[in-house]
Amino acid sequence: MKKPFREHHLIQLLDAYDQQKLPLDLFINLYFRSHKALGSKDRGYIAETTYFLIRWQGLIDHLISPSRSWQERVNLLSNFNWKDYQNHPDLPAHIKLSCPENLYNLLVQSYGPERTRELCLANNSAAPTTIRVNSLKTERDQLLEQWRNLYEVIPCHYAPTGITFLKKINFYTLPEFKDGLFEVQDEGSQLLADLIQCSPGQLVLDFCAGAGGKTLAFAPSMQNKGQIFLHDVRIHALQDAKKRLRRAGIQNAQIFLAQDPKQKQLKKKMDWVLVDAPCSGTGTLRRNPDMKWKFNLEMVQRLSGQQRTIFEKALSFMKPEGRIVYSTCSVLPQENEEQMHHFMKTYNLKIEGSIFQSFPSEGGMDGFFGVVLKF
Repeated sequence: MKKPFREHHLIQLLDAYDQQKLPLDLFINLYFRSHKALGSKDRGYIAETTYFLIRWQGLIDHLISPSRSWQERVNLLSNFNWKDYQNHPDLPAHIKLSCPENLYNLLVQSYGPERTRELCLANNSAAPTTIRVNSLKTERDQLLEQWRNLYEVIPCHYAPTGITFLKKINFYTLPEFKDGLFEVQDEGSQLLADLIQCSPGQLVLDFCAGAGGKTLAFAPSMQNKGQIFLHDVRIHALQDAKKRLRRAGIQNAQIFLAQDPKQKQLKKKMDWVLVDAPCSGTGTLRRNPDMKWKFNLEMVQRLSGQQRTIFEKALSFMKPEGRIVYSTCSVLPQENEEQMHHFMKTYNLKIEGSIFQSFPSEGGMDGFFGVVLKF
């Protein structure tokens, strides 16, 4: 019997995803681009169902045959409710919560079983859709008023330029996005960027800049005065950052490649250095559920070494009276507090202000850690 149109594409997408190595969100976008017959409602259904299946794959796989095909997983969905299994006495806790056993055990060591349960359930929920208003070009109240009768929007609770959309829309087609009035950014990430209290005229280095998300958030406070340097080993990400900076109207930023000969001139010159370090991503698993099934303890150890190497390199650019911000999107103490104490002891640094930490919560922020350090 011929499969329904949506189910056909859902199975085809999932089977194809298993045969390649791209992140889930990027692969879904590429699939939709190459299948123009899928309408917006079809795409919404397929994307939401795919994310749900991968978030709950650990529990679903326990309930089906050992062959574990995507067709079997999809067939189970009509009778599947994860809540029905939460009090099942014979199921191990990590299976009930659809969490890899090694990650579950690590979280229990740090937070205990009840808090771990809350974190796992939050990671299995849909992430909120949040934007950050670009204060170089407009104000939050202005956009809220503009969108009041068009979309379901509310101001974020904590981030002063944040807006949450209660229903998903395609942001990238909006004229306000094309004009650089906002960027998509989690509220926790916005608050993390606020740790960088840079002023007009200062020098700032975003050492693991990626596509420039944090720079885009703190740059408006500099009013296009001073200089921001974006550094990363991923050149393609820096190319994306260039486009975003141009769209946002940020004119005081420049790309700083790893082998740039002017490196030496910038040593000990930065008022602020941001090290948004590569990490396990355990604070953002609901946005990247495929990542939790790739988690292993060796990865955490490897990342811990990388974080220390990167921090030491970045610190060499901070002026003696400057500030360095260490941050991750992890909830693991091995990547957060333990690293912070290592940096303080190794380089004789002190904490300035309060440590920032957020945890995934249903309808709330993603998980982030950040601390400002100085000599």
